[in-house]
Amino acid sequence: QVQLVESGGGLVQPGGSLRLSCAASGFTFGTTFMRWYRQGPGKERELVATISTAVGSTNYADSVKGRYTISGDNTKNTVYLQMNSLKPEDTAVYYCHAPRFNSWGQGTQVTVSS
Repeated sequence: QVQLVESGGGLVQPGGSLRLSCAASGFTFGTTFMRWYRQGPGKERELVATISTAVGSTNYADSVKGRYTISGDNTKNTVYLQMNSLKPEDTAVYYCHAPRFNSWGQGTQVTVSS
């Protein structure tokens, strides 16, 4: 059974940083794409970043390019999202997604506010 568990969200001031983690189980981690999405208040869910855990290639939404970094550790079955220079508009629930299995985590809240 595929399971994704996010952690690392919280309250941070504008300009601050957070690192989200997504621990995956139930499949061979280094063979598939993994994605981070977010959904802000009153907004649709938005694709933020994608990584190929097989080759390490990455892709980002324009809104986070240069500020966010997605990475994976195949030895820990974990994908990370390093978020720097956070802005109030980054406030959202962040979700980990394994598209191959259409599996979602429960989400972790990120709030950027002074």
